[in-house]
Amino acid sequence: MKNFSKLGLFTSKGRMFKESSNQYRSPFQRDRDRIIHSASFRRLKHKTQVFVNTEGDHYRTRITHSIEVAQIARTIAKYLYLNDDLAEALSLAHDLGHTPFGHAGGDALNECMINHGGFDHNLQTLRIVMFLENKYIKFRGLNLTIETLDGLLKHNGLIEDYSSIETIIGLKNFKNKINFKKSGSLEAQISAISDDIAYNNHDIQDGIKAKLFKLDDLIQIDFFKDIYKSYQKKIKSINNEILIYQIIRDSINLMVKDLIKNTMINIKLKKIRSIQNIYSCENQIVCFSNKFLKIEQEIKYFLRSRMYDNKNVIIKNNKGKSIVKNLFDIIKKNPRKYLTAQKNLKSNKYRDIADFISGMTDRYAINLYNNLK
Repeated sequence: MKNFSKLGLFTSKGRMFKESSNQYRSPFQRDRDRIIHSASFRRLKHKTQVFVNTEGDHYRTRITHSIEVAQIARTIAKYLYLNDDLAEALSLAHDLGHTPFGHAGGDALNECMINHGGFDHNLQTLRIVMFLENKYIKFRGLNLTIETLDGLLKHNGLIEDYSSIETIIGLKNFKNKINFKKSGSLEAQISAISDDIAYNNHDIQDGIKAKLFKLDDLIQIDFFKDIYKSYQKKIKSINNEILIYQIIRDSINLMVKDLIKNTMINIKLKKIRSIQNIYSCENQIVCFSNKFLKIEQEIKYFLRSRMYDNKNVIIKNNKGKSIVKNLFDIIKKNPRKYLTAQKNLKSNKYRDIADFISGMTDRYAINLYNNLK
């Protein structure tokens, strides 16, 4: 496995704005630390994962989800002798662009921006780390490495549409340092699939806690039934909450093991011997086996039908959508009253409003809306 280390991105091509190196930390450790110390990362603790932040203290939020994604990504990257610092940085940053009220808020903001370039939470993450986080004298943003920016851009795989990037970020801002036609690094692919592993499993745990479904419903899926059976002799003596935790723990472990094994097979079959081989490979190298792809689809269908499409969840999502849309309509009538930090309102008013609203926490958006209505 140590031979895989030559497939990891351990050397950086630099940053958009040149900086001196740090004797104590690698460029990717510095990226991670800049993300952790950012205001945008702190605000994730009050942003919806599935349940609105005000609904309970024990449900996942965007920040706990991001930390859990980072833990899974580190495990996979380290085992494959890849750059776990880069995988961690990408995982911690991947949801920075989310709006209040999760995907519902993002959908609402996109509707508001439909005639003004649209809204995309993945590209908003790039806006945050490149422009909106301001704490340095010599440049805007966090000035992350080229490799981290590349990985964030390719979170969902190969880039097929450049128009949204041009509209929301501006291709010139990448200074020809990103090759948009090449696939993402193995670390970027690991971060993306770790995101799936984390939310598929932890949404189940939160769904049971919220009483949207029961363990008996979950074990209708053969994958979870098999895990459940492995504890059958101990079930009577195990607290139900601990049993659910153990099942989710085992599920994550089995998914990670399958992913690592299948990735190693792909590297061999696709004859991936260098980083350039990774960049030129059009298909995902880091992925599940066919067996686990089927399991993943079953889990996603279960979550969609039992949780995301639950009547009460939809009602709360629609309330969040309404708040975002109303805030957008109120602010656009008098943006200077609310956007005190923005100085470019004449040329980019709507994008500035989108930046402002997307940066809000759930509770800030709720309080502002209640004060304005």
